[in-house]
Amino acid sequence: MTSVSITQLQARGQSLWIDNISRSMLDSGTLERYIGEFGITGLTSNPTIFDHALHASDVYDDAVREMTRVSSSSEALFFTLALQDLSRAARLFQPIHASTHGRDGWVSLEVSPLLANDAAATVDQALKLHAQAGLSNLLVKIPGTPAGISAITQSIASGVSVNVTLLFSPGQYRAAASAYMAGLESRLEQGKDLRVGSVASIFISRWDQAVKDQVPPHLHNKVGIAVAHSCYNAYRDILQSDRWQLLAQAGAQPQKLLWASTGSKDPHASDVLYVEALIAPDTINTVPEKTLIAFSEHGRGEQTMSEHASDMGTVLQKLSDLGLHISTLGNQLQRDGAKAFVDSWEDLMQTIAAKKTTF
Repeated sequence: MTSVSITQLQARGQSLWIDNISRSMLDSGTLERYIGEFGITGLTSNPTIFDHALHASDVYDDAVREMTRVSSSSEALFFTLALQDLSRAARLFQPIHASTHGRDGWVSLEVSPLLANDAAATVDQALKLHAQAGLSNLLVKIPGTPAGISAITQSIASGVSVNVTLLFSPGQYRAAASAYMAGLESRLEQGKDLRVGSVASIFISRWDQAVKDQVPPHLHNKVGIAVAHSCYNAYRDILQSDRWQLLAQAGAQPQKLLWASTGSKDPHASDVLYVEALIAPDTINTVPEKTLIAFSEHGRGEQTMSEHASDMGTVLQKLSDLGLHISTLGNQLQRDGAKAFVDSWEDLMQTIAAKKTTF
């Protein structure tokens, strides 16, 4: 039975996704239980999540052993393993995907972070992963870096559904939304179907970690939420724009905002801080398992973002008064995030290489 807090959240038009996947979750029925008991309607993944899964158990060993015999590279082996898991997850979410006409029920797979500054290589890998997966509800994750923005447009134009990741500021979000619309406009000119899915992932908690030593205590754990409000305002502006309305009238579906990095990192803050504070219609919150369970047990889902809008505007003004500019900080956070993704990717490749040598 779904908890009251989650039911309240869903009633306000927000979807909950789980920010995790592993073969153990699938084999044990845990993911299926989360769908039934907690109303989970989608899933995100990244190299760090798979690295942890490979370290945590031996459930992948047989598959690694078999693929090692045919001399798969570590990268090819990873994508094969990941797509095996995501295909199973995608089947669980397919009824949701069908009943919402593609607005929900997605799973996500990230392109190699090593390609973050190479648009052509990103597009090529996105197309290959899309074709290899053969899943109608797979989002390929592409970072919203300057090179990634170009890749997003080309991928959408080619019919690849995209989760734009590593977005930290309203400016970065607007660029991602424009890239999505440009891809759809290309399809419109060619007379192609405009129902190509996309979400734009705004990273939240990393803001508060980044500025905690630069702002007074009364602003602690408020900056990420304030930035989210600013991004949500930009989202609503775009949906009301003439450019988007033309695409919507031709059959396009909105690129939903997705709140990412929503597990509390401050031990003194509420463990459901970024769930309770970011409830808004037509958005998604992708949460770690720990946060999901905490919210189901003691979270509150009755208040929406609009009820705190004026307070968050004040936070942004105070941040500006301190000489901390959202666009500058957001760009640094994106660069740092891209580097962290590369580090995680390299760790994952080393983990796979080490497992291969044992067989």
